[in-house]
This record gives sequence, C-alpha cells and structure tokens, in this order.
Amino acid sequence: MAKIADLLRAGRTFSFEFFPPKDDAEHHRLVQTLAELQPLNPSFVSVTYRGGRSSRQRTHDLVAGMLRTTTLTPMAHLICVAHTRLELAEILVEFRKAGVENLMALGGDPPTDPDAAEGELAHADELVELARAIGGFSIGVAAHPAGHPRSPSIDQDRAYLAAKLARADFAVTQFFFERSDYLRLVDDMRSRGVDRPIVPGIMPVTSISSINRMAAMGAAVPEAMAERLRSAGSASAVREAGVEAATELCQAVLDAGAPGLHFYTLNRSLATREIYANLGLEVTAS
Repeated sequence: MAKIADLLRAGRTFSFEFFPPKDDAEHHRLVQTLAELQPLNPSFVSVTYRGGRSSRQRTHDLVAGMLRTTTLTPMAHLICVAHTRLELAEILVEFRKAGVENLMALGGDPPTDPDAAEGELAHADELVELARAIGGFSIGVAAHPAGHPRSPSIDQDRAYLAAKLARADFAVTQFFFERSDYLRLVDDMRSRGVDRPIVPGIMPVTSISSINRMAAMGAAVPEAMAERLRSAGSASAVREAGVEAATELCQAVLDAGAPGLHFYTLNRSLATREIYANLGLEVTAS
C-alpha cells in the first residue's frame, strides 16, 4: 500500500472522505458510492472516526476491508478524546497488523456521553508522537483555514498547526469557499518555516438548507455565494450552481499551486464525479 507522504512527493493527489455506516441502509449506500468512485482512481481515501468502541470497530473494519477487497489506498482517522494512551496504542497496533500505513491524527470533539472516559492525550500533536513511536505510519493532521472553532485566536491556531506539522507529514484542511482563505493559511505556514503539503478540503454546497449547516460546522458560506445559490431557482438549479462554484474553487486552488484536492463526499458520489468531469480529472487522477 502506498504512503500518502510518498504520493504527495510524487505529484498532486485527489482523494475522497467517507464515514463508516451505522446501519444496513448506510452500508448499501456506501458500497454503491465506492463502486462509483473507484473508477476515478483516487490517490487515497480517508475514513472518519466518531469515537467510542463501536465507531472504532467500524472504522477499522472499513479500512481493513478496503485493503482486502479494493484497489483503494485508505487512511484511517483516529481521535484523542475519550481514550487512554494505552487504548490509542492498541488501536494503532491493530491498524498496523491490518496493513494500514496512513493515519489522520485528530484531537476530536469533546464527548457528549457523560459516561465517556476522560482522554489522556489533550491534543493531536501528542497522538502524532504516539503514532511515530508505534512506527510505520504516514501521518496527516487537520488544518482550519478560518481557525479551529475552539481556538482563542487565529494566531494561536496557526502556531498550533505549525507545531503539529513539525511532527506530521501533511495536513488536510477543513472545507472552505474562497481561494484566499486557503492561500492565507499556506502563506502563514511558510512564514513560520513550515513547508509540509497542505491539501485543500472541498465540500460543494448543493442545497439552500446546507448554507446554515456549513456555518454550524465551522465554515460559513460567503454571502455572495449564498446569494448565487438562492437566486438559482429550483432545487436542481441550486445544486448545479453549487457544483459549478465548487469546480471554480478547485480550479483556483490548483492554479495557485495546491498539492491536490480532498473531497468530503458525505458517502455520496454524484457531486464529486461531476466536479471531476468539470476539471477533466477522470484520466489524470492517479
């Protein structure tokens, strides 16, 4: 299996993100989505992790299953919260036994379960260090163009990202909607002496109801883009406008030198496939 750090050194990467299914309906949809996206030959795919033993097992099973039954290169997410250091070490060892070589190390959101155990690692950089001690991983971390919602300031968030990237191999950003947001982040890291690849994360806005939801998730839709969607008319026209806007953003960051694109698919394939077609990536992605 290829390591993502090596793929990024070789050229641009184009990747997708999925979440583990919770029930049969979600499983069926994911299987269909994987079948539809695999022909696009993504560089890698990432699998999220919500925390808790059941999510832990679903992430492990999905990543291990991809290794056994597909040609995809998977990256497993892992979060610090609600885990002891020993538990995290055990999870990392199990990943390596399954052949997993790519890891996204995250701090994670505070647990909503009042009975959840208190985690021993406070920040993602500690998880990066633990994964390094286990060995064998290519490690990514999260970057937030608008700053992490829990960071007291954008400067402190950038300083923390620079510290994470001093230990990790690459970063993938939270989704954003303007090229300038991404370029400010990259320029800030360069000014701090950090030259690790920062892959822009892309999530198209395909419905009016998504506009407020995006803000709640930490990346507000710019008013000009929101107005573009609202004025599109029908639901199908709104969706088309959203895919068009995402295509424009992808092309803009690629033209500015981005090392690739990472698509948040929400376990659906159509919007990603349409953006790929618009960018002419069906043949060039590798």
